[in-house]
Amino acid sequence: MNKRDIVIQRMTHLRGPSMWTYQPAIEAWVDIGELEECPSDTVPGMYERLTAWLPGLIEHRCSPGVRGGFLQRLKTGTWPCHVMEHVTLELQDLAGMPGGFGRARETSKRGVYKVVVSAWHEEVAKASLYAGRDLVLAAIEDTPFDVEAAVENLRDLMQEYCLGPSTACIVEAATERVIPAIRLSAGNLLQLGYGANARRIWTAETDNTGAIAETISRDKDLTKSLLEACGVPVPSGRAVDSVEDAWDAAQDLGLPVVVKPSDGNHGRGVFTNLISKDEIEAAYAVAVGEGSGVLVERFIQGEEHRLLIVGGKLAAAAKGRTALVVGDGRSTIVELIESQINADPRRGRTEDAPLNFIRIDSAARLEITRQGFTEHSVPPEGREVLIQRSGNVAFDCTDDVHPEVAAVVATAARIVGLDIAGIDLVAKDISRPLHEQGGAIVEVNAGPGLLMHLKPAEGKPRQVGRAIVAHTFPPGDMARIPVVGISGTRGKTSVGRLLFRLLSLHGWQCGLASSDGLFVHRRQLRQGDCARFDDARRLLLNREVQAAIIENDGNQIITEGLCYERCEVGIVTNIAWTEDMVEHDLLDLDDLIKVFRTQIDVVLATGMAVLNAEDPLVADLAEYCDGKVTFFSTKSDLPVVAEHLANGSRAVLAEGGKLVLAEGSNRQVLCDLSTILVTMNGQDAEQIQNVLAAAAAGWALGLSPELIGAGLSSYAREPATPPPAA
Repeated sequence: MNKRDIVIQRMTHLRGPSMWTYQPAIEAWVDIGELEECPSDTVPGMYERLTAWLPGLIEHRCSPGVRGGFLQRLKTGTWPCHVMEHVTLELQDLAGMPGGFGRARETSKRGVYKVVVSAWHEEVAKASLYAGRDLVLAAIEDTPFDVEAAVENLRDLMQEYCLGPSTACIVEAATERVIPAIRLSAGNLLQLGYGANARRIWTAETDNTGAIAETISRDKDLTKSLLEACGVPVPSGRAVDSVEDAWDAAQDLGLPVVVKPSDGNHGRGVFTNLISKDEIEAAYAVAVGEGSGVLVERFIQGEEHRLLIVGGKLAAAAKGRTALVVGDGRSTIVELIESQINADPRRGRTEDAPLNFIRIDSAARLEITRQGFTEHSVPPEGREVLIQRSGNVAFDCTDDVHPEVAAVVATAARIVGLDIAGIDLVAKDISRPLHEQGGAIVEVNAGPGLLMHLKPAEGKPRQVGRAIVAHTFPPGDMARIPVVGISGTRGKTSVGRLLFRLLSLHGWQCGLASSDGLFVHRRQLRQGDCARFDDARRLLLNREVQAAIIENDGNQIITEGLCYERCEVGIVTNIAWTEDMVEHDLLDLDDLIKVFRTQIDVVLATGMAVLNAEDPLVADLAEYCDGKVTFFSTKSDLPVVAEHLANGSRAVLAEGGKLVLAEGSNRQVLCDLSTILVTMNGQDAEQIQNVLAAAAAGWALGLSPELIGAGLSSYAREPATPPPAA
């Protein structure tokens, strides 16, 4: 490599909890070569360049733990990889990417570091690391760097790869409830929860959103007829099949009218307040190309509103505002739109902009024409010109909605059959009942956008993601199945087989991902080593699976991370050095412990860690568990076990040739160890430990002692056959 260069040698995408962090991350091996001799305090102007390019670095607390902590380190001297870590995180933050975790650690090779940063999407995180590398090099070498272009590139990648804001808010709300979320496609299709208790969501549609209801909502004429039949106020009107028929309908209804597609969306082809035959003919010509038919409706006086209904309740409401410009006597209407409307920083092309840019479309052109102008006209100074009558629905009015209005729109959603609906209505005053002002519901939409409520142009943001998650999963429903993670250097596969037997006898459709293969109930889905992220994830996606047992060796934790973010039971059988550790430059005892500690870090507060008390390194992991701890041991007189039981906690023991469940001072004998075939007549000490671990996990999951004893005593397995389900 060049003497003064930063080379990213390799990157590992850790898709789940790892020895570094609970969240997905990228671990990059970075070689800084002779820059090892160039800490930041020895590079003239580096501090000034970095703080000028990235003033947000002041918020990085770093090891001093205070605002400006990283800048203190930068000023007193720190190494390029540490700087690269913080620069990468700041670039991600500027691009609008959530996260914030970062680490930089030396390896055993001089000048080579591991740099770890949050990675909600692999491609975006990799790009941010390369951009961070380039910026740090520019700061060292005093060469130009276009921060704005780098951030814009990351934003573009986020738009391409990351979840949209509507879906992201649902994931955030699920995370608050400790409900796991798995992205199922490159789009916004999500699974919330695991296995048999999982639900699927696509933006604001759930797997309870019926296909018939969605089809009805797309047919505006059918929707209106159903609402009208049930007494919901709707504008009078009908479908038309020609320009002449549209004019006839307008005369029957009385001018002004609205012309719109019968099954359009996003307001395309909608023309309002039409008062002449020429306007209606022009509107029809556009609307007919936007859908499969055209509707003519009576024009309702008032403002456009969008009300979000979730599970039969009002979750949020927003209203629209007309868009207009004021002449200055010099600028054309097109120029005024750019300077007075589109210059608003709330407007943009991206999904996270609350307002869209205004463009001269057919509807805007019609509005301008009826005022005696063209888009290239120069209005007199002070003259208002209406550009867009409808749209711009991004001004929160949730607190103003009258209870009767909320009840009417909830009824409309139920009539169509939608569990989540965006109801469009027109009213002069949303704080008054519709019947008092001639207001009406004009559309019922499936899969409504949420951005107008999450990030309104004005008003209070509404936590609509929480409302959707609360509707999908009532309070107390965590959408989980029992997940058991088994880690260690030996015995994992045997423990998994034994526990699979017990959970199957308990009546659960059980899944097992192990080095023996992938199994669901009595079926083997895949052969060979399936103790891997993708294979184990198959169990969590399988809606037949009521409980999952997942084997995780050290290498899998190091290179992929765990496939689940939390588990009910975490088992560690033992801890020892392996070749994998050396290959990944894990040479310190603390690093070894961190790898296997990962399994215990993810145990739920309501869960249980199952730990081998005979291995001091394993027993010491108890302090990292958020839940409770069960020790297992063939030596019941171990001090750590005695102290644990004295505190009223659990242990599973081999005492006097018996399998014993102990809790505090209570003892329950399950069976003779000699009756469990895998123990080789009670003589195989290692298999006895595996039996104890499986019994402890079954006990933690609520299996009865009688079932545990009977299941283990009747267990028999040949090495080449799948685990028996019964």
